[in-house]
Amino acid sequence: MPDYRSTQQSNKGIGRFYGVGVGPGDPELLTLKAYHVLSRVPVIFVPKKTEQSESIAESIIAALAPGMETKTVGLVLPMLRDKEQLAGYWHQAAESIWQHLNKGEDCAFVNVGDPLLYGTFIHVLETIKDSHPEIEVEVIPGISSINAAAARTALPLASNEERIAIISGNCEEAVVREALDNFDTIVFIKMNTMFDRLCAILKERELLEKAVYISRCTTQEEDIVRDISSLKGEKADYFSLLIVRK
Repeated sequence: MPDYRSTQQSNKGIGRFYGVGVGPGDPELLTLKAYHVLSRVPVIFVPKKTEQSESIAESIIAALAPGMETKTVGLVLPMLRDKEQLAGYWHQAAESIWQHLNKGEDCAFVNVGDPLLYGTFIHVLETIKDSHPEIEVEVIPGISSINAAAARTALPLASNEERIAIISGNCEEAVVREALDNFDTIVFIKMNTMFDRLCAILKERELLEKAVYISRCTTQEEDIVRDISSLKGEKADYFSLLIVRK
């Protein structure tokens, strides 16, 4: 079996820090490289909303091999928008990771989707690098929910000269309108709090029939809705996205 470790030795006996994308939900969408890294490292950190809540990332890797969950460590990283409030959680997570890296243990932080596309890993990495710039980092890319949703709906994201935009969060309506004006495909993620307003804008632009709603993509709870007007008044899932292809 290949060894995916770099031939370069870690600095001063410090473990290597891996950011590992575990895909959108289906364990079979984990890459071979991610599997090999997770099988090898002695510690796997998994983000959780609370101490008691289940981790989606952990549920994905637990399905890969017996005993994988025995080396996982939960890190409380709640889904908040206030960066100042979140900073304390990022620092606590970084300190927990450093305690293992400083003993020479390689560690992996698992991230649903891809670590560097709106991933929690980004904030943890920036925080730990601020305090310990000497650590070596390797990122294993993962299949994002955007790619998975396009595949599940057989909907092209971009072709030839087309342009694509990714809009995240509860953005201003002006941002939505600008994206619809200037891009051929627009993907709206984490838009659960503005879903009705978004649908109203799409109706005004006569784009409702060009939109597809996908939630919990590739999981057993997956839901694909092509008539998004039928969702009016319903609360969109946090783990959902909307693809609008003009």
